[in-house]
Amino acid sequence: MTDEAILEAVGEVPDPEIPVLTIADLGVLRGVRHEGDEVVVTITPTYSGCPAMDLIRHEVELTLRSLQVDGRVETTLSPAWTTDWMTDAGKAKLVDYGIAPPRSSKVFLQVSIRCPLCGSPDTTELSRFGSTSCKALWRCNSCREPFDHFKAI
Repeated sequence: MTDEAILEAVGEVPDPEIPVLTIADLGVLRGVRHEGDEVVVTITPTYSGCPAMDLIRHEVELTLRSLQVDGRVETTLSPAWTTDWMTDAGKAKLVDYGIAPPRSSKVFLQVSIRCPLCGSPDTTELSRFGSTSCKALWRCNSCREPFDHFKAI
């Protein structure tokens, strides 16, 4: 089996915290390589101590077994994950799921976060931390609905 085929299959592992996203959508899946007869899948956590990484590792291992591939999962912290690694498709899935996607981490000026429900830019941050550490809790001042915003890292 080719590295590309393995990468595609493993990339479909869902994120346990935001199940509409895959680890490929998030940019958590860093690569697949062969070391002799063994396949090594490299992943990077969205932040140090992310509790989802154990389950992601397990699901990747199950996927490798289902492909009848002898392999292991390697976690790397360098370079550190950034929201810039998220795919455009992943960001669109966040909007459809009701979570405002991150903007580029290269933005130095705080700009308004658009409500993923009604699209209004008239929003307010309620808490720097939302349902998980990688999200903040916001509220739309137009439709008055709360929503998570995936923080740019």
